[in-house]
Amino acid sequence: MARSSKENRKEEILEAGLEVFAKRGYYNTTTAHIAEKAGISQPYVFRFFKTKEELFIAALERAFERILQTFKNVDAAPEQLVEEMIAAYEELSALYPNEIALQVIGISVTENAVRSATKKGLSSIQSYTVDRFKAAGIENVEREVTTFLARGILCNISYFIDLPELIDDQKNK
Repeated sequence: MARSSKENRKEEILEAGLEVFAKRGYYNTTTAHIAEKAGISQPYVFRFFKTKEELFIAALERAFERILQTFKNVDAAPEQLVEEMIAAYEELSALYPNEIALQVIGISVTENAVRSATKKGLSSIQSYTVDRFKAAGIENVEREVTTFLARGILCNISYFIDLPELIDDQKNK
């Protein structure tokens, strides 16, 4: 029971961190802000995460893992794979907007550990997508994956800065 409660508290801190980092950014967020959001004392945050950076990386890793899992759950015919993966990502973005914001923030953080976590997360998504597109028989895989990922990153930026015109194809039709 105590283990379960401890894991729940860690999860609450992580969720509070996701929300606060998404709203305030990395540099403007303190562990005191996160503790306040979680309804706990600041020292209690440090029982689970040694630093703000460690908490941010845990949140960022969750975001990337959730994207990977979303793509893995897509069950589509090869000719529908790209469209289905895009639809799955759009749904994920609506369900977890804080994690989408965290990806944009993660790209802007200059600390080496955060950069490393961002690179690792993006690389794992790129690698999985290459493998998945190859298995589906998609031609020009590297170009198609680059376009797919670039569009995803543009969607993230569009959401983050509230500029839907960056990706709204309807205006040009």
